[in-house]
Amino acid sequence: MGGKAKRGERKIKIIQNGPYVVCGDLPLDKAIIVAGKDGEPIKWAKGEKCPSNGEYALCRCGHSNNKPYCDASHAREAFEGTEVASRKTHAEQAYRLSGPGVDLLDAQPLCAAGRFCHRAGSVWTLVEKSGDPKNRKIAIQEACDCPSGRLVAVDKKSGKCIEPKLKPSISLIEDPPARVSGPIWVKGGVPIESADGGRYEVRNRATLCRCGKSGNKPFCDGTHISVGFNDGDKRIGNVKDAKRK
Repeated sequence: MGGKAKRGERKIKIIQNGPYVVCGDLPLDKAIIVAGKDGEPIKWAKGEKCPSNGEYALCRCGHSNNKPYCDASHAREAFEGTEVASRKTHAEQAYRLSGPGVDLLDAQPLCAAGRFCHRAGSVWTLVEKSGDPKNRKIAIQEACDCPSGRLVAVDKKSGKCIEPKLKPSISLIEDPPARVSGPIWVKGGVPIESADGGRYEVRNRATLCRCGKSGNKPFCDGTHISVGFNDGDKRIGNVKDAKRK
């Protein structure tokens, strides 16, 4: 079940077939995906804060009646939460797309279907045309808006990754354009500890599954959209009437 957290240590411990235990008074809030006129995500809106004092457990199976917190439904539902995600680093999983103005690292296995990469013809097209300063700017913004960090822009001159400035915190993603609740967004380099005690690469951005259906546990793979996951947020509405793409 992983090592005991040191007092004040900020980390997320994954419990075998159970919840995510958050240690170290990490702030918890909601992050809302906002779409543009074409229906594609264009920016993030800050949602309300959630109670997060001390240590707390977040539901991982998707069945809790007290979402986002665990209520032991994983035991009643016999949740199978075996972790299958690769322990490779982002750099080891990513391929590099080189553009005239900016490069892009793309680790496709980490995709959480945030869809910010679809705007303005797609981030990949924008990178290929990044000799144009406008295209370069939008490409970088799309990469930085990717919650899972699948996409990372790389400065051509310095060779350094371009990352958004994120404080250690956790957000619950709500996706009104797709009419679903999304994954747990881990920000600012918070360590994620496996149920076996090992640790995944510490990254500025990561997304953890909270619908219980991901094929890349513990990380989100976008399955929350196909299963219509709804944590009860009023912005989502009735997913049964949602039009799937």
